[in-house]
Amino acid sequence: MSSTAASPGSATTAAHAVREITHWIDGRKVSGASGRFSNVYNPATGQVQATVPLASQEELERAVTSCAQAFPAWSAQPPLRRARVLFRFRELLEAHLDELAAIITSEHGKVLSDAKGEVTRGLEVVEFATGIPQLLKGEFSELVGTAIDSWSMRQPLGVVAGITPFNFPAMVPMWMFPVAIACGNCFLLKPSERDPGVSLRIAELLKEAGLPDGVFNVLHGDKAAVDGILDHPSIQAVSFVGSTPIAEYVYHRGTQNNKRVQALGGAKNHMIVMPDADMDQAADALVGAAYGAAGERCMAVSVAVTVGNQTAETLTKKIEERIAQLRVAPGTDPAAEMGPLVTGQHLEKVKGYLDTGTQEGAELRVDGRKSDVPEGGFFLGPCLFDHVKPEMRIYREEIFGPVLSFVRARDYATALKLVNEHEYGNGAAIFTRDGDTARAFAHDVKAGMVGVNVPIPVPMAFHSFGGWKRSLFGDHAMHGPEGVRFYTRIKTVTARWPTGIRAGVDTSMPTLG
Repeated sequence: MSSTAASPGSATTAAHAVREITHWIDGRKVSGASGRFSNVYNPATGQVQATVPLASQEELERAVTSCAQAFPAWSAQPPLRRARVLFRFRELLEAHLDELAAIITSEHGKVLSDAKGEVTRGLEVVEFATGIPQLLKGEFSELVGTAIDSWSMRQPLGVVAGITPFNFPAMVPMWMFPVAIACGNCFLLKPSERDPGVSLRIAELLKEAGLPDGVFNVLHGDKAAVDGILDHPSIQAVSFVGSTPIAEYVYHRGTQNNKRVQALGGAKNHMIVMPDADMDQAADALVGAAYGAAGERCMAVSVAVTVGNQTAETLTKKIEERIAQLRVAPGTDPAAEMGPLVTGQHLEKVKGYLDTGTQEGAELRVDGRKSDVPEGGFFLGPCLFDHVKPEMRIYREEIFGPVLSFVRARDYATALKLVNEHEYGNGAAIFTRDGDTARAFAHDVKAGMVGVNVPIPVPMAFHSFGGWKRSLFGDHAMHGPEGVRFYTRIKTVTARWPTGIRAGVDTSMPTLG
């Protein structure tokens, strides 16, 4: 959860200016006071560009107290007024889209077009949350008994928190806090310390939109901050996105402290390619889904399951042709299609999987270490493995880099079995022209998000995002209707207004009839 040590090849020169990122508490920037800091790199150059403070317990207390003090007034605001703040925030997001994308690219490394897409997908959740007056409407039943009515309402939880990953520093927080604050909660964000800059700009835009101080706070930190959030008695719910081991840890520690927890974990997303598929379409889809954002997406396709050897032979050749044309360059390069990985440490981890796969007997058809990529940054070219077997580590584990593995299956049933037996069930896709096969796949596959001739089936904001199996811990997916349910608790009222003669005490079970 923490990255306080310098990544390989990332030494800072004395002449290179390094800025200090701050917390955001009670509507203003607050410098770190713990004395502990982590480096934020420019992945395209390998240089340290900023330091970010790692919060102490005292700083966590300050941020939580700020949220708690803001909650009574904010939760008492009519939902329509809360929605109007989000309407203004949405307009500001659109006006500052290029600026936000540039911050993301500078700290994460993804190309600018991808960063703009990230902000846009987050903006869509804001648009969904502006409909909160409709989404919070309860149910009413007249005359559930003689002169008795019953109705339900959804009310906010209080102080809630989000712990978000490095790969989508704007979008994933916006999967969480727009719905949370629209429902009347106050939100504490703990972004990734690898690329935290955009979270501060978002906080400034929320304030400009009219959000009261304390409703949204940003606290930077490492594992100590995460544990503090999970243990804090005033925090009612925690949303998390990250790797499966940490997601499982967050879920169990949070629920042991009587918190609601939604923890989205890792993925090993499969794409089945049937012999009748359009091979050019499938090849384009695989290259985009495997190598976009350097594979640092929880919905990236990292396994292609080809049905029949001829399908594999045709498809791997087409992908090799496309890889040869793929431009790997700094994200600020207008022609760049893939940027660097986020840190040198992560780059070395991904390279280690290339050695592992080769040692296990997979065929490394394209070795990204030998690609023509810029020097100085955390770059790795696209990598392609063929003849990967289910028992191999490169198949079982989430690599989170530009590595695509081909697994060959003799028939559809074998391909589906591979997908369903993997421990992860985040997303899965099939490419085929046959409607019967596609319908059977959508029904039978054990994954939370399914694509039919769509490689990255990320739901729109008015649906909910979440996987199955060890890709999701907790009972609620993110954003959409599931998000509203997660950030509220239901209350049901049964009321009678007595008239006439009192009936007296009745100790039997009320039947209301």
